[in-house]
Amino acid sequence: MQCLTPSNALVCELALQTGWRIDDCLALASKKLSEAEKRGNTVITIIEQKTQKKSRKRLSKALFDRLNAQKGAVFVFEGRDDICTHRTRQAVWADLKRARKALRLKQNIGPHSARKGYAVDLLQSSSDLDKVQRALNHSHESDTLIYALADTYTALKLRSAVKGGTQVKKR
Repeated sequence: MQCLTPSNALVCELALQTGWRIDDCLALASKKLSEAEKRGNTVITIIEQKTQKKSRKRLSKALFDRLNAQKGAVFVFEGRDDICTHRTRQAVWADLKRARKALRLKQNIGPHSARKGYAVDLLQSSSDLDKVQRALNHSHESDTLIYALADTYTALKLRSAVKGGTQVKKR
């Protein structure tokens, strides 16, 4: 069962594979893919919108090919009404909320959950917090800890709710 639209599933996959914020994924210019293809690799470099820091990631060939097949004239994820704008974060958010409801998930999810998932996976595979901090371009280790330990926090919260027989409070 496909719960997200194919395009929104792809943008979430990009965020999960790179750790980029959803806004950076949505703003990915089609020419970045074309430039990488000309170089014969799948390395994409962006300037993060929030921090203005450079981020360089190697995409899997499979993801790169799906992004290439999806790309529009200007952006990989074109806006609904104008090809010169990219899809909005809110469009992805609404699709994720709809999928969450359809799957009856109790856990709150949103576009930023993909970035946290990336941090958790990287910490579990490398056991190196500095590596996670560099991959996320965080200036402070404390920021990285919040992301990398998101799964532990969620598990503790859910366990506490089950033991107490209460519902998990929404923020």
